[in-house]
Amino acid sequence: MIPLALDEIAKLAPGRLERATWASEVTGLQVDSRRIAEGDLFVAVGLGADFRKHAFARGAAATLVPEDAFSALGAIARAVRDRSSARVVGITGSMGKTSTKDLLNALCAPLARTIAAEASYNNEIGVPLTLGRLEPDTEVCILELSMRGFGQIAELCEIARPEIGVVTNVGPVHLELVDSLDGVIRAKSELVAALPPGGTAIVPEEFPVEREDIRVIRLGKPATQMNEDSTIVEGVTFNFVAQHQAANAAAALAALDALGLPRPERVDVDFSRWRGEELELPGDGLLINDSYNANPVSMRAALDYLAARAGARRRVAILGDMAELGRTAPAYHREVGEAAAELGVAELLAVGELARGYVDGAAGVPSHWTPNVHEALRRLDEVVRPGDVVLVKGSRAMGLEAVAEALAAVKA
Repeated sequence: MIPLALDEIAKLAPGRLERATWASEVTGLQVDSRRIAEGDLFVAVGLGADFRKHAFARGAAATLVPEDAFSALGAIARAVRDRSSARVVGITGSMGKTSTKDLLNALCAPLARTIAAEASYNNEIGVPLTLGRLEPDTEVCILELSMRGFGQIAELCEIARPEIGVVTNVGPVHLELVDSLDGVIRAKSELVAALPPGGTAIVPEEFPVEREDIRVIRLGKPATQMNEDSTIVEGVTFNFVAQHQAANAAAALAALDALGLPRPERVDVDFSRWRGEELELPGDGLLINDSYNANPVSMRAALDYLAARAGARRRVAILGDMAELGRTAPAYHREVGEAAAELGVAELLAVGELARGYVDGAAGVPSHWTPNVHEALRRLDEVVRPGDVVLVKGSRAMGLEAVAEALAAVKA
């Protein structure tokens, strides 16, 4: 992190600031005492105040119990950002944010000193933590920006000040918070509104942009060639075979172009955990662990991918609730069940109250319903057979990674 003096920290973030006797500045920012390195500032969020001694034991320069944790993190991150000359890319969208961030990071890292958000560090804690990794020589900073209601992206952009904004797509997510697809567009448009004059907005073809003082790049359907172990998107070879990643790759390439960095011939991407991870299962079976999150569009894409990867093998879908869909939730869950039947799913395990809709929609598909992950774990032996290709997917709150881990524990 670009160093900040402790006296400045005290002014930026009111609260109880305790300093190590040797420290006059901080060179890192953490909210987890287990991740402290020497010189870091530990900001106590929630019950974090109980771990101040642990932070000092690991070498913290100071600990802060702030009056308002989110405001404190934002103020500190803003001060670091003010001192940085890095070009900041902000990525939002209804789906594909993290994968697009991973793709852009893989494209940029060989060419420029780059930092990118870890996993899904995309909210009022994660964005400041990413900005807290800015160093004096950082050239590119890639942020993921979440939306849980109106105003959140605007607040994150006020701290981060991106000059390039990417909206991957717009779909039916967080509808209980923004009511409609028009509400989703309004919330995502906060990123475009935050760009400086001369900035670049990379948006879907039909996404409305009224500003005339920024460059607008519209994302159409990319030129794609699918191979057995790779995908060529707009002339660049990537190491993925999931067709839905092609659109994310095209968005990342557009951002790379906006940064003025050259396109490589090939790039290998390490995607964040639980996003289409694949693992062999017994009898030439395959696990597709896409358990990080879910919405109606990403569910359909994952089921398409299940069908493509399975070929002649038996297709099993273990699907959890899709959260935050509000009044539209029952209809969307039925539609996903219908898609499962249409795409040849041979057996369905639905997990969660809303997931009953999958069973209702998947007429003719042998289906099972369980209220929670704990019960789902008990049913795996009767649902999954050797040689099956199994998709595990649901919203983050469902915790379906436990199901994927249980399946992965069975030796192939």
